Amino acid sequence: MWWMVLLAVVIATAIYDLLQRKHAILHNFPVIGHFRYWLEAVGPELRQYIVTDNNEERPFNRDQRRWVYASSKRENQYFGFGSDNEMEAAPNYLIIKHQVFPLPMPQPGEPGCDPLYALPAAKVLGGPRGRARAFRPASVVNVSGMSFGSLSGPAVESLNRGSALAGCLHNTGEGGVSTHHLHGGELVWQIGTGYFGCRDASGRFSLARFKETIARCPQVRAVEIKLSQGAKPGVGGLLPRRKITAEIAAARGVPRDRDCASPAAHSAFHDADSLLDFAELLATESGLPVGIKSAVGDSAFWYELARLMAGGERGVDFITVDGGEGGTGAGPLVFTDHVALPFKVGFARVYRAFVEAGSSDRVSFVGSGKLGFPDAALFAFALGCDMVNVGREAMLAIGCIQAQRCHTNHCPTGITTHNAWLIRGVDPELKSSRLANYIVNLRKELLALSRACGVLHPAMVTADQLELLDGRFNSTTVADLFGYGPGHGRPGMADQEEIARLMRGELAPD
Repeated sequence: MWWMVLLAVVIATAIYDLLQRKHAILHNFPVIGHFRYWLEAVGPELRQYIVTDNNEERPFNRDQRRWVYASSKRENQYFGFGSDNEMEAAPNYLIIKHQVFPLPMPQPGEPGCDPLYALPAAKVLGGPRGRARAFRPASVVNVSGMSFGSLSGPAVESLNRGSALAGCLHNTGEGGVSTHHLHGGELVWQIGTGYFGCRDASGRFSLARFKETIARCPQVRAVEIKLSQGAKPGVGGLLPRRKITAEIAAARGVPRDRDCASPAAHSAFHDADSLLDFAELLATESGLPVGIKSAVGDSAFWYELARLMAGGERGVDFITVDGGEGGTGAGPLVFTDHVALPFKVGFARVYRAFVEAGSSDRVSFVGSGKLGFPDAALFAFALGCDMVNVGREAMLAIGCIQAQRCHTNHCPTGITTHNAWLIRGVDPELKSSRLANYIVNLRKELLALSRACGVLHPAMVTADQLELLDGRFNSTTVADLFGYGPGHGRPGMADQEEIARLMRGELAPD
């Protein structure tokens, strides 16, 4: 009898397809036309395993995903039989210039041989401006902003627990501080245009609510004002009403009977000058270091900000530069593909603006945007970064398969969905260990690369020590390519002796 039921379903489908006019494929090819939509739906997954080679697929190719997966599971990360990259033919191919006499890696029992390969930041966050709760971050690699709402509760918990295990900071994303963020990991509270967690009934910034959240969450070590991000620079965000759970509403301070909209711009300030007033207000009321995060478009804002900060009276403590190629969130295709400069170009312009204004030493620079690999992270440090944030790479570490279904509520791994059936597969205890393993291995390889370059810390690697091949048997240093002249000094480096003491264990990270 089952075949009769199946036949009836096929006949009914064929009749429907022939009569409908919405889809030409189904009208012209009844029944079998559905396979086209099915293949389109699972195309990214099929290409990952069947069609592509090791260096294809975006945003992350197979080699990159394999390295993250192996790192997170403490498996062999080595690749045999040499590189399969076309070094001579590939334009902008990075070459790290090692020293003939490199520094050896520390051995067990020696200073700098922490089992977690701790790499504390070279600069004290908030120190130059005398913030009451200034501190030196214990890790140069930290978890980028991914909010509860965009990510499931178990996924956020996994990131927070993993951050605690690895001794790194966990950025909350703009969705407020939820209960899932409170599992031992230290936090950077990100405040976006919706002011979630610190908003009044009309959606504007509330200082009273801000202070309540700070008092309630001692895990918050710094505050980040988000101006824009690489995923959708220049536009706001929208969380549909159907996706707003009671937990999400509580964390964000929003009602459940309407869509949750994040405007494109802030209402608490409108230019660089008023931004600094707002940052100083948050720092004064909380004692915490306060920074900003933004993708880079027009350079005029950055030169104006650097000029205003040159006097020293007001300023942000850190600047997170996101690349146009970055972004864990979903956005319009034209914005994700064409709005905002890629990280290397954007960061170099921002860094040069502050160097020329004479205010770069008083700011910690943080990079974000596909920097979760040793070569990319070292490039960022050579450009002037003091720390890097990892977002999608952290998602890969806790189980993401790059299905690219983040915005559909159908993430097959349960990371970017609130479907109860799907999120059951996310085990925070297991996934947190995998995140920590990945962070630790990334720090280990950064330490190894730094020592191969003859320095103790990645912040001491200079732009002269990296070259880019042009695909025509010529090359140029990163310093020359990005206009880093003698006046730029060693990008991202604090006093060399202080870093040496830090790596010898003579200075406490925090």
